[in-house]
Amino acid sequence: MPKWNARKWDTADIPDQSGRTALVTGANSGLGLRTAEVLAGKGARVLLACRSPERGQRALERVLATGGKAELVPLDLADLASVRAAAAQVRERTGDALDVLVNNAGVMAVPLGRTADGFERQFGTNHLGHAALTWLLMPALRTRPGARVVTVSSLLHQIGRVDLADPNYEVRRYTAWGSYGQSKLANLLFARELDRRTRAAGLDVTSVAAHPGMTATELSANMARARRNPLLGLGTRISDFFSQSVEVGALPQLYAATSPDVEPGGYYGPDGFRETRGHPARAGSTTAARDELAASRLWDLTAKLTGVAPDPS
Repeated sequence: MPKWNARKWDTADIPDQSGRTALVTGANSGLGLRTAEVLAGKGARVLLACRSPERGQRALERVLATGGKAELVPLDLADLASVRAAAAQVRERTGDALDVLVNNAGVMAVPLGRTADGFERQFGTNHLGHAALTWLLMPALRTRPGARVVTVSSLLHQIGRVDLADPNYEVRRYTAWGSYGQSKLANLLFARELDRRTRAAGLDVTSVAAHPGMTATELSANMARARRNPLLGLGTRISDFFSQSVEVGALPQLYAATSPDVEPGGYYGPDGFRETRGHPARAGSTTAARDELAASRLWDLTAKLTGVAPDPS
């Protein structure tokens, strides 16, 4: 870890993952695909959870071409019926033995929209879908010594405010970036509350969070397409020019998923300028992200909205 060791951590430091099974959401491209490729290359059996069958199949073929062990799992985080079906499929395929869950998928700064269950699209996809998936997979995680849940947040959790009275923008004015910030703050609060509850329950399951800094992925391009704004698309291309590669951007979540030095409840990101780029190190977070009362209330609200029983309760 670069902030306290001279040598910078990279994929060469990942321990052998043979005999371990990992599920990565949003594994069809970007950070998710890179994470899946690296874990498979280290010997893990990797389940690629993807919304698009076509893109998922292409990602699967790419991972298999490297000699890794991989399978495709259909998952639409914006549809709780799909989340339940995916969790049931994973539990059946793995025999309730899952070592790593990487909650990576997401949408960013898209126009106001609703999920299949009526939730605001970014809050519903980035937070509610992942929280429900995590709880539904806890029976499989509980069985594996040293199991991990890695939830991917963002630097933009810093602009977020979780409105527990109106998380789905049914009353207040919607802003695309405000909603994204809320969802990423919710990711961080959930990861830390999961850590507190697993430790209180005496479970050998480590919950950590990570962020990729400023990384060129398809999120920004998808955002520009969703908002149908040519100038925004140009700005996105300029931003991507100054961003780091996916190979480097995925390092914090790979560190969180595999390093023996990870601290329960930790948060990891790049070590460079303002955490925008670089190799894994401890990341900073806002006071709001460390609010234990807000995290507990969000946990309860998430259970109410999704109808999924929290695990651990």
